[in-house]
Amino acid sequence: MSFDEIDLQWFAAEDEGRTEDATETRLRREREEGRVAKSQELTSAIVMIMCVVALIVAAPHYLRMCEQILVYYFTKCADANIESSQFFVFFLVNFAKMVLPLAFCGVIAGIAGNLIQNRGFIFSLKPIEFKFSNIVPRIGQYLKKTVFSLTGAMNIVKSLVKIAAVIITAVVVIRMNVADILALLNTSSIRMASGLIGKCAAQILAFCSIIFLAISIPDYFMQKREFLERLKMTKQEVKQEFKEEEGDPEVKGKLQQAQRELLTRNLPKAVAESDVVITNPTHYSVALKYDAAKTDRPIVNAKGADLTAKRIRDLADENGIPRVENVPLARALYSNVEVGDIIPDTYIKAISIVYAQINYLNRKK
Repeated sequence: MSFDEIDLQWFAAEDEGRTEDATETRLRREREEGRVAKSQELTSAIVMIMCVVALIVAAPHYLRMCEQILVYYFTKCADANIESSQFFVFFLVNFAKMVLPLAFCGVIAGIAGNLIQNRGFIFSLKPIEFKFSNIVPRIGQYLKKTVFSLTGAMNIVKSLVKIAAVIITAVVVIRMNVADILALLNTSSIRMASGLIGKCAAQILAFCSIIFLAISIPDYFMQKREFLERLKMTKQEVKQEFKEEEGDPEVKGKLQQAQRELLTRNLPKAVAESDVVITNPTHYSVALKYDAAKTDRPIVNAKGADLTAKRIRDLADENGIPRVENVPLARALYSNVEVGDIIPDTYIKAISIVYAQINYLNRKK
């Protein structure tokens, strides 16, 4: 395939116009499908550290096992009565004893690393669903994601840094132990040889695991940033999602208008049945009613702003309903409590004072 045959649209910015941060609904949907921000580098570093710690803790046991294996082979290899299968079984059993505990530690560390990054357990079969595009990817998209992208470049840089870290660490460790290595040439002690090899290996692994962890932490934040960038939405997508979650704003507006008209028709009766009207005094009016047989606190029986507020005040005067001027309380009740709702605990103290004033005035009459 020549470069002329590649569709250049595959390399265009697919997220053009995606300027809005992903909504909570979008993030929740992605999480349910098993897609979250995480770094494989961090998981690998945690697994490596766990295995290195386990290896260092169990080092004496591993050294004894290695010594036993070497002694067994050196003492039995000249025995003509032993079949090669016995050597194989002996090696396989001891190899399993050495590897399985480390593998178990690695699995536990891998699960822990994913749980930490995922902020909990996620069960989803979505990531393993069969998709033909996963087997035969589009060439342009594949190149864009793996080569011609910041992610591809960073992966190459991380790999080079890791290789350099291993080489430099190995050289440093060998130079640190060069005297012991030279002394080993003049001895035939298997214990000394295995001990030195184990010591050097542990040092190399420990240093490399620390370096890999240092690389993986910023990589996690980069992966998280890239994940959130990839989920960015257009303004139209945000509007559409809002419609799906909250309902069409136009429909909601019409419903609210119908509710207001219904309340206006029922306003005279609602105000006449109220105990008190709290005013702003001109902008807001809120009528309260308390029926001890039905509720333990007063409810908002009617409310209104501007012309409706004036209408409520006039109706209160016509029906002899007392009016109490309380600017902050009237504004708060109008903004935060709907008609028919019980007064929240936040305002109950102020409402109690209002009702105490009414009772005092009624007793004076």
